[in-house]
Amino acid sequence: MGDPVSLKQLEKELNYSFKSKPLLIGGAAMEHYDLRKRGADIDFVVTDEDYQALASLHPAFRRDIFGDLGVCMDIYEVWRTIMMFGYDHLSEEAEERSGLLVVSLEKLLLLKALGMSEEKYFKDLRLIVKKIIDIQYE
Repeated sequence: MGDPVSLKQLEKELNYSFKSKPLLIGGAAMEHYDLRKRGADIDFVVTDEDYQALASLHPAFRRDIFGDLGVCMDIYEVWRTIMMFGYDHLSEEAEERSGLLVVSLEKLLLLKALGMSEEKYFKDLRLIVKKIIDIQYE
C-alpha cells in the first residue's frame, strides 16, 4: 500500500524539525502492514522533547485526552503518549520507513487490544492477529 507520509513531508506540514524519528501508529501503521487503508488522520507518538517543542510552536492545536497530550493539525495527530504508553515503550522493535519509525505489529496489537471495547479497534485487532498468525506459519 505504500508509505502514507515521509519525515520530510511531516516536518514541512508542521513547520518543525524532529529531534527523534516520529513513530507512526494507528490506521497508517495498519496500512503500512497491508491490513487496511488508513482513515482521515495520521497518528504519531513522539518523544517528550519533540512534543514540548511542537506544543510551544502550535499552542492552539494542543489536545488532552485523559492525560494523553497531543498536537493535532490538519490530518496529523502527534501524541506524547497513547493510553499513557510513551515513545520509549512503543518504539521498541519499530521499523524505519521514509525517515519515520513504524510501530511493530506486537505494539500495534497492544494498542488495539487496549481499545477493543470499540468495534473499530476490535476489527483491527482481528486483522493484526490474522497477520501475525500468517507470518508465523509462512
